[in-house]
Amino acid sequence: MRLKLDLHVHSYHSRDALNRFEEINERCRNLGFDGYALCDHDSINGIEEAKRKASGLIIIPGLEISAKDAHILCYNPSNLIPSKLTINDTVDRIHDHGGTAVIAHPLGFPRSMLTINKIENAGFDAVEVANSAQFPFGLLTSYHKSMARKLDLPQTGGSDSHIPETIGRAYTIVEAESRDPDTIIEALKSGRTEVYGSGISLIERLNSIWRKRFNNL
Repeated sequence: MRLKLDLHVHSYHSRDALNRFEEINERCRNLGFDGYALCDHDSINGIEEAKRKASGLIIIPGLEISAKDAHILCYNPSNLIPSKLTINDTVDRIHDHGGTAVIAHPLGFPRSMLTINKIENAGFDAVEVANSAQFPFGLLTSYHKSMARKLDLPQTGGSDSHIPETIGRAYTIVEAESRDPDTIIEALKSGRTEVYGSGISLIERLNSIWRKRFNNL
């Protein structure tokens, strides 16, 4: 079956995000999504709440780790992975705990500036090639796709949404045998993915920054 998933969504459990689960669910349903991956910054506190409130949506448990010089997505984290470790050490920790490691927005200035030689020996399971927050979206998506092909790694896409309006802007179609999250992750690792989407607008970007700052006052 073909499943439409946003594989990079933040909730209010991320220090810089506003999304509440009711808003995430409503947005996903309105856009015809089957589910999403919850990837909060250095936190797994929202995973159980996301599952409780899913109401039929697929929830891929996730985590976005602030590694040294990189952001790394972990799908199916069994424990919180420490931040500020090296890229290789972070990937090793993820695998030691049975998780799946995906390099997020490799060339996503100012968040990360990673060339292929910095990650080719890290042991990643996939590359996030499409991220709605990256700019310019089309150029960087093409660059990341080339990187994934050279590394012979599967490709993923996600909105990296911090506000409800941008959920689903970039996404992944996964060809999986069932809606079970473990099965979906295995399909992803096998490369049975297609990536689609577009970037957020300048107005949305400024709106996101303003609302997050206002919320933190």
